[in-house]
Amino acid sequence: MLDEASEVLGLDVVETCRDEEALATTELVQPAIFACDLAAHRVLVAEGMRFSAAAGHSLGEFAALVAAGVLDLRPALELVVERGRAMEEAARSAPGAMTALIGLSSEEAAELCAIAGRGGVLEVANENGPSQVVLSGSVAAIERAEELARTRRARAIRLRVAGAFHSPLMRPALQRVREAISHLEFHPPRFDVVPNVSGRPTREPLAMRDLLSRHLISPVRWERSVRAMHRGGVDTFVEAGPGDVLTKLVRRILPEATAVAVGSPDAAAGLAGSLEKAS
Repeated sequence: MLDEASEVLGLDVVETCRDEEALATTELVQPAIFACDLAAHRVLVAEGMRFSAAAGHSLGEFAALVAAGVLDLRPALELVVERGRAMEEAARSAPGAMTALIGLSSEEAAELCAIAGRGGVLEVANENGPSQVVLSGSVAAIERAEELARTRRARAIRLRVAGAFHSPLMRPALQRVREAISHLEFHPPRFDVVPNVSGRPTREPLAMRDLLSRHLISPVRWERSVRAMHRGGVDTFVEAGPGDVLTKLVRRILPEATAVAVGSPDAAAGLAGSLEKAS
């Protein structure tokens, strides 16, 4: 998988993943994460695992669309590269920041945005789970939001990102990304996909195209997406790709569900075996 991605990108993805300086750029880190997500998915499929739904958090939605058969690998990877470049340029032209608020509901975070965002840009960017919301906007507005959150006994954690993603400050990149999306062929999915923008399962390629075209400036409704999959019968969530952040979020959203992260081929093989025995 990583060799295929390297061929498309014209660079060594494995070496990129080992280069901290390269991974500090949106242009390179996004295709690297995308390739690792799909490499993990490919191992899971090879181990015999089958899926009934897919969702991805922000960039992960592109990997979910490939996993579901909606997008072909090569054009999806080219889109991710173009998206990363457009986002990096937008971040340079309109500097911004993102901060995670721990201890506030989505409603409380929206109220805080309305106050701290006066005279600047500030939006709820990620609805991650119970009492965890990420804000995105201009640096001054983010600083006001963090100070106000602390007065309300909530934690504010500044994210290490290059710009104010999923906010109006990404509008300079929007037309460029939409143009790239317009050239892609969207296939009927093999199973449900839950887009970030709606948080509702769909199997309609046209709906997926429309929602993906709004993805860059719309919030990631992760909690809503997880609950929608659970209502549809999903009781086991597997995080394919680097890290376990989403696994921890799912456990907070649905304590009754099984949530596991797969960060290596051995872990994928072990997980497939344990689930087969359990079923």
